[in-house]
Amino acid sequence: MGFKKYEEWLAQVPQSITKDSLWDFKTYRLALFLSDLAWFDSEKLLADERGRGVAWQLIDSSGSIAANIEEGFGRGYGKDYARFLKISLGSARETRGWYYRGRHVFEPELLNHRFGLADEIIANLIIVIDQQRRWKKG
Repeated sequence: MGFKKYEEWLAQVPQSITKDSLWDFKTYRLALFLSDLAWFDSEKLLADERGRGVAWQLIDSSGSIAANIEEGFGRGYGKDYARFLKISLGSARETRGWYYRGRHVFEPELLNHRFGLADEIIANLIIVIDQQRRWKKG
């Protein structure tokens, strides 16, 4: 299985997730999407004994992006949230690195898509981290 397009993926996300105010944060949606893609992409890595370790690392790091956004969001705004977003940023960079290390089993188009998605998440997180660090209570 797997998803070919973001819109296709969006249509299957349950309401319990899409009704949460966190869903309004586009970077979170992209992080969840990348995690799902990594899940299916790992099948190719697992098929080659040399890619098995990469597959598990890819799953862990990609899942950590959204997980840290979720945990930080639940703690409110400001420096504490920025700390979780920074962990998420590290996981996004790690995910991009694992895709690079697994590049031998993926088509160039797939890699370019995953790198682009990771790059967008990274760029967005850098902006939001800076905003959260400067945020002051009313």
